[in-house]
Amino acid sequence: MIRSPLELRHLQTLLALRDTGNLSRAAQLLCLTQSALSHQLKALEAHFGMPLFVRKSAPLSFTPGGKRLLTLAAEVVPAIEAAERDVARLALGTGGMLRIAVECHTCFDWLMPAMDVFRQRWPEVELDIVSGFHADPIGLLHQDRADLAIVAEADPDEAVTYHPLFRFQIVGLVGNDHALAHEAALTAEHFRDETLITYPVPDDMLDIVRQVLKPAGIEPRRRTSELTVAILQLVASRRGIAALPLWAVSTYLDKHYVSARPVLTASNTALAGELYAATLPAFAKRPYAVDFVSTMRETSVLTLPQIELL
Repeated sequence: MIRSPLELRHLQTLLALRDTGNLSRAAQLLCLTQSALSHQLKALEAHFGMPLFVRKSAPLSFTPGGKRLLTLAAEVVPAIEAAERDVARLALGTGGMLRIAVECHTCFDWLMPAMDVFRQRWPEVELDIVSGFHADPIGLLHQDRADLAIVAEADPDEAVTYHPLFRFQIVGLVGNDHALAHEAALTAEHFRDETLITYPVPDDMLDIVRQVLKPAGIEPRRRTSELTVAILQLVASRRGIAALPLWAVSTYLDKHYVSARPVLTASNTALAGELYAATLPAFAKRPYAVDFVSTMRETSVLTLPQIELL
């Protein structure tokens, strides 16, 4: 009998490579360093005595040997994950409810695909979004009006469990014919004489204000809009400038509707935001809650541009 080194983690690695198309994003998805992932693959290739994928191919392509193992992975990994969920259901003894509250206007763009995947995996769990935007979604957890909240900061003083999701770039948005479109990057000073267009939320929830403008003592004119597309329309019409997550505006940038530039913080780093899922400690242990957090991370790294898992 041939003694095989194949383990579940190896098969999961092959699927991650297939889904992401490159080593860097696959490592993120698997919560590994790129060096650790490369070492794992080299060891596997050394055992079989052949390469499993084509180096420097974009997107990454598999050799015949790699394709055979990938076929195995596509059969085995989903079967194991489905069996684990079935056992969790038996242990739980019933379905459940997952009510989601968000404090981020653009969260729905990436949250919906994750919810679609989750519904297929846990059809007996009642999934719902608490209606409307909420300035204090953590409060809804304590009031038993929500089970999971999507928030931008992890407050250690809150009696909740935080589940890191991802870090994302926030870009400055200007009209294509705006003078700032010729700048390599935007600093706080560039906003001084402009109208800043934002969502109608408190300043402490706006990264552009917290990380860039407030430290510089700059308070530009302000205008608000509830909708991302409305903000972009105002920017395109030279009514002001904005700063929004790259993943929320990438389709508009692809169509050259407006121009995007990096925004530099006081420490001269590119402006970025973070997202976390928050639950009460007891709820965090429910199998379907654990799986939903994993699903959000998984779908995000596969679908959103230039994000980094936390």
